[in-house]
Amino acid sequence: MDGVPQPLADSPQLRTLLLTDLCDSTELVERLGDAAAAELFREHDTLVLRLQQQSRGRLIDRSDGLLLLFERPIDGLGFALDYQQGLRELGHARGLRLLARAGLHVGEVLTWRNSEEAVQIGAKPLEVEGLAKPVAARLMALARPGQILLSAVAESLTQRASRELGERGERLLWKSHGHWRFKGMPTRMEVYEVGEIGLTPLRAPKSTPKAWRDIPLWRRPAALVAEAAVVATIVVGGWFFTRPEPAIAFAERDWVVVGDMRNLTGDTLLDDSLQQAFRISLEQSRYVNVVSERRSRQALTMMRKDPSGLLVNRELASEIALRSGAVAVLMPTVADIGGHTRVSVEVVNPSTQENVFVVSAEGRGGDASLRAIDAVTVELRERLGEAAITAKASRPLPEVTTSSIEALRAYALGQDRFDNGDTKTAIGFYRKAIELDPQFALAWLAQVRCYFVLNDSKSGLAALETAKSLSSRLPPREAMYLDGWSKELLAQDQALEAWTQMAAMYPDYAPAQHNVSIRLMGENRFKEALPYSINAVGVSSDLPSVGLDQLARVKLGLGDFDGAIAAANQARAAGYQASGRRIAMAAAAKRDYSLAEQALSGTEGPDSHASIERTSVAIDQGRWAEALQYAQAGLDVSGDKEAFSYRRAQFLVAIAEANMKMDPELRLRKSGALSVAALDKEGSRDVIDDANLGLSVAIFAARQGDTKLAKQLLSEISARAKKLPGLGGNRVFNELSAVADAWISLNAGDVAAAQRSVLPYMDDISRYQTRVVAMEAMKRAGDAAGAQQQQSWLRSRRGLAYAEFECGYCLQAMNVKDSNQGLVSHSAPVTGVALP
Repeated sequence: MDGVPQPLADSPQLRTLLLTDLCDSTELVERLGDAAAAELFREHDTLVLRLQQQSRGRLIDRSDGLLLLFERPIDGLGFALDYQQGLRELGHARGLRLLARAGLHVGEVLTWRNSEEAVQIGAKPLEVEGLAKPVAARLMALARPGQILLSAVAESLTQRASRELGERGERLLWKSHGHWRFKGMPTRMEVYEVGEIGLTPLRAPKSTPKAWRDIPLWRRPAALVAEAAVVATIVVGGWFFTRPEPAIAFAERDWVVVGDMRNLTGDTLLDDSLQQAFRISLEQSRYVNVVSERRSRQALTMMRKDPSGLLVNRELASEIALRSGAVAVLMPTVADIGGHTRVSVEVVNPSTQENVFVVSAEGRGGDASLRAIDAVTVELRERLGEAAITAKASRPLPEVTTSSIEALRAYALGQDRFDNGDTKTAIGFYRKAIELDPQFALAWLAQVRCYFVLNDSKSGLAALETAKSLSSRLPPREAMYLDGWSKELLAQDQALEAWTQMAAMYPDYAPAQHNVSIRLMGENRFKEALPYSINAVGVSSDLPSVGLDQLARVKLGLGDFDGAIAAANQARAAGYQASGRRIAMAAAAKRDYSLAEQALSGTEGPDSHASIERTSVAIDQGRWAEALQYAQAGLDVSGDKEAFSYRRAQFLVAIAEANMKMDPELRLRKSGALSVAALDKEGSRDVIDDANLGLSVAIFAARQGDTKLAKQLLSEISARAKKLPGLGGNRVFNELSAVADAWISLNAGDVAAAQRSVLPYMDDISRYQTRVVAMEAMKRAGDAAGAQQQQSWLRSRRGLAYAEFECGYCLQAMNVKDSNQGLVSHSAPVTGVALP
């Protein structure tokens, strides 16, 4: 403050004037209340005093805004930048968004001191007047929130001295917003904007009654915007070439968050398309992991922000990174420079929101944008530590996506709709992408996913065949994903191997980890599934709630009931309400029926899936009438008679009827016949489930003494298995076939044949019903010790009784009933009685 000399009145002095205005200050007081607002403004005044002393400025006036004088323009700019940063920090500490507009001008002013008597009655100690003051005021009023506007003379002097600001000076963007006319001033003035990369709005101000854009008739608005972008980008480019070279502690398989791309070209078509292209290019790396857009949206929701239409800037991207465990933030920018496309990426430390380094590249030719992205991605990966040979081995974007920017934009819009749960609209965008480029393999693969979500197997398989024919045009990871789903749908006996290979190649790709775990669980290999489920729950997983639910199922199968309940509670807290079913199963398995009933009561509305657990828990407690009611309720809401859920519900009612000493024959025949008929439907995605449901009906029919129905179903299903892909090598299918055959042999009195049937499956991953029929065979063979050993096995694995999920948990009720049995008392096959 002592650095500003005290001139006499009538002695004009050249000074820098800075005027600021705290945006929406009145609404802020109303929102916070008087006391909290007063505390905030006291901290604000402390900030201003500190920055004023630091920048050698003199505070002339303050209310909602500030008027300061500086000897040098660079000191005024330094104050303005520090003031904006200080406001962000004050607001962040209170969950507020504090922004100020600022106007900076250099001109002559008159200053004079008021008398002590005038000061005592409220006058300012120092008065400032002159044309420079209203000019600065007009600039400030014109600025957008968070924007610093300068006059041409102020811009010239500050840009020349910007090196005095140190590293901050290297991060500044300068942009001309053209010539403006201010009310009451005879000449026009060029207006500039200055601010830090990623923070300044970098948008032209809006005209007002007191300030308006002066555009010659011969100048087209589009041309002016392009020119301003070129000017700003050239400055950025100069900074890129003189950037410092700090390092970042980035290791292999660390995560990055990608902020929204800033498009300075004026071509809105590039907004979504290049953002998507940059992600695809970067995701070819097995060294760098990219937090998905879906995961970013989830983080924004947890931050209580609406992700729809929200610009993920440096600040938001940094907070997402801190929440998701990412090491770096990437802020991409695209600009047009002299007809060439320049793509730049700022690598930001999320803890400090400061740039670590910047990479950039230019593209030329018809697909200039995609070429520039490829080049900048390679350099970025190398700078983050990836070996050059692997970074450069990635295939060009036009080869693994499309050379059509329009098709890429349609694909990006489809991805956005799919991630938001609007699958039907997503398909429309994917179709549009394919119309624009029929060779766009990623769009075909996306359609496969959508059709199967919508249960349109016929369309899904057709899209799958096209995607397979174009697999050479997919990025490596997506090519493996396509192969996994191809095996899943057309050769299920090979699916586990395909997913396991993908999980090994991409250990941080949650879908691969999920699918390996599901496959292993389906074969009762819960111990092997555990590490994959744990991996799928990683902090950067797209769907952590689904991963937690899967982990609960694995722990249930391993008999860790408390661990299963804890994981399911976490999944439910994260939004996956279906995990209430896992809580119920684990609680019932440990015989905490009160908790089980409580968890099931949390399932809102009629639910054909929850009816399975309700029926099983009732059977577990010997409440047969209630079990039948729950099973019937599940049948009532099971949907179309063509649906698998309807066939399964019929079977569940049959089991409940048997426990009520009712004859289940009609329902068994109906459920079995429907399952067999479903195997003849081309393109059915429920082939394995229907085959296993039919076998389960055969097992139950044999246990009820209906050997004829059991034989008929076993024969018909076995004949079809030879024609259906994947069934012959499926362990679960073969094991359930052996169990059905064993019960048929027992009914015929051939104990030795029964034992031979199930002997190959008496291992660590036996199914529950395999051990049940083995126990009965040993009893009939007079092997009391062996039968007792099987009984102990069954009782010690109540978690498995609930956790096995062949044919959608269709055998759960039988398993649970058997877990409570003593030695099976089944001396002869009799129809119309309770389960043995």
